[in-house]
Amino acid sequence: MKKVQFRVGLGYDVHRFSRDRDLVVGGVKIPYEFGLLGHSDADCLLHAICDALLGAAGLGDIGRHFPDTDPAYKGISSLILLEKVVKLLHDEGWDIANIDSTIIAQSPRLAPYIDAMKKNISSVLGVDIGAVNIKATTTEGLGFEGKGEGIAAKAVALIFSN
Repeated sequence: MKKVQFRVGLGYDVHRFSRDRDLVVGGVKIPYEFGLLGHSDADCLLHAICDALLGAAGLGDIGRHFPDTDPAYKGISSLILLEKVVKLLHDEGWDIANIDSTIIAQSPRLAPYIDAMKKNISSVLGVDIGAVNIKATTTEGLGFEGKGEGIAAKAVALIFSN
């Protein structure tokens, strides 16, 4: 009888604010005066989740698989990158148990968008919506996030062998 193996991965991502960009977090376009600067859509939450999943599977990080020097990823939706990460995991024999994540931003207020983010992410991951947790917090005005310079995200992923 094969023993089920579990692994945990941690992901972190940060992007600075930029004018003339859409703000996309968790695959949701959020009305705001700034977007996030990056090669793709700069969705820091999805990038953190990708890194958590890749790390748990021992497959490196998002930059290794989707380098910002590759024009194929210019402006790409990070939901597509997450789909590719899920395929990599499944090809290696891993399934996703759950995701827990935190978005760190002084503004905009993200709570009204969390349910839509969870729906997007659970759909791409192929897990129940209850297996995706997203929290949003401020830094009480401290650090780059607190000064309104950008947004950061952290994620933890639990995967298991199938």
